[in-house]
Amino acid sequence: MTGFQPDKTVTVGAGPLTAEDVVAVARGGAKIHLAAESVAAVRRGREIIEALADDTEPHYGVSTGFGALATRHIPVELRTALQASLIRSHAAGSGPEVEDEVVRALMLLRLATLATGRTGVRQETVQAYAAVLNAGITPVVHEYGSLGCSGDLAPLAHCALVVMGEGVVRDASGGQRPAAEVLAAAGIEPVQLREKEGLALINGTDGMLGMLVLAISDLRALLRVADITAAMSVEGLLGSDAPFAADLQALRPHPGQATAAANMRALLAGSAIMASHRGPECTRVQDAYSLRCAPQVAGAARDTADHAALVASRELAAAIDNPVITPDGRLESNGNFHGAPLGYVLDFLAIAVADVASMAERRTDRFLDVGRSQGLTPFLAHDPGVDSGHMIAQYTQAAIVSELKRLAVPASVDSIPSSAMQEDHVSMGWSAARKLRRALDGLTRVLAIELLTAARGIELRAPLGPAAATAAVVAGLRAGVRGPGADRFLAPEIERAVGYVADGGALRAAEAVTGPLG
Repeated sequence: MTGFQPDKTVTVGAGPLTAEDVVAVARGGAKIHLAAESVAAVRRGREIIEALADDTEPHYGVSTGFGALATRHIPVELRTALQASLIRSHAAGSGPEVEDEVVRALMLLRLATLATGRTGVRQETVQAYAAVLNAGITPVVHEYGSLGCSGDLAPLAHCALVVMGEGVVRDASGGQRPAAEVLAAAGIEPVQLREKEGLALINGTDGMLGMLVLAISDLRALLRVADITAAMSVEGLLGSDAPFAADLQALRPHPGQATAAANMRALLAGSAIMASHRGPECTRVQDAYSLRCAPQVAGAARDTADHAALVASRELAAAIDNPVITPDGRLESNGNFHGAPLGYVLDFLAIAVADVASMAERRTDRFLDVGRSQGLTPFLAHDPGVDSGHMIAQYTQAAIVSELKRLAVPASVDSIPSSAMQEDHVSMGWSAARKLRRALDGLTRVLAIELLTAARGIELRAPLGPAAATAAVVAGLRAGVRGPGADRFLAPEIERAVGYVADGGALRAAEAVTGPLG
């Protein structure tokens, strides 16, 4: 949901990257500048590795093999071949291409670690990564290959392969071409890897972290949309805004809940529909949970996203490699590449996404049931019996929600041993991230269908008018989707509603009235 920002520059190496930096480079095409202090740190780190290369003592990844083959001492004349062989063999991904924004994010995050000087790579290797990103060159990375331990090995190896001048890329225009050809056209010299560099390019949680950062950005926007669609449903179903009062919310001081309730109060302010049934003649005592408890669910999802953002911020400040150069100049093996911290929160977010969507689907269903819709026509049909209205739109929504429940099953509780039992417990964090991306697409579609249905329900309350904010959202939708009437081809209207949510149009329409929502 972030726009293209080719004029923005992100400095790498002056301190931890921010989530905003990652989104700007991954999605916005922002350029990268290497801080002078990072170049100096890289040089110092390389001096340590070169000193160890001549040591008679074995040093993992410098003068030994890798993983379960770490017991073999590698002679000097084979060490360059060792590093290239590592990358070629580990670039073993399979399946569909991973999205460009994910590849750009993971390359940026690996670059950020390289720029700390803790990995021992050479300056020209760091500069090559920056040059590839700045040229809009995107390595082709595949869906399957990472177990989320020892880093996102296969995805990162496909990127390292490209920096070596091998493999396949998408060029700046999106065409798929050989890496050597595209690098030559961009004036980028392929890198011949030296001691330790192959390991340094693939031992990181960068794919998991990149997808986590992008997911948090998307989820935060979608949760504001969830408040909008919930408010529209409360309004269209003649619900009450009384439970959203600030003093009631303060009795349970969860910050996300307070924010969601405040958003709904702002969205419903001045609604003639709401005012029409506030008097003593209204016999309804309480609304259904899907209406009354909307802030509690969307609020809990917000708090979960905030926890995930805290974990992401810590990982953004990390320098992950194995072995790693310590501040006092030692080269030490470690387990910081294990993806458990990221895998857990990626799974937490998938659970929250499924629950927010499940509640939205229940609100949609209420509009379509004549026994619960407070006087609306069955299925919001123009001529019930002849027309089916939004009956099958809810089927589509329900199918997505069912899929989201399956995607909420955690990946991080799984583990499958690899590397001859050297890597005998893995995080599956990459898999958690991949399913979360699919879940967010599903939530977008569920909210779009709720918006489409609630807008129709609100309009069927005429001559009573909605709140200014919800009216603005409905008006924006109507720029691409016709209002109530006889049945017509519904799939294109659903897709236009999906686009209205995904590109931020619905949120902008509401915020033009309310100001920024929380």
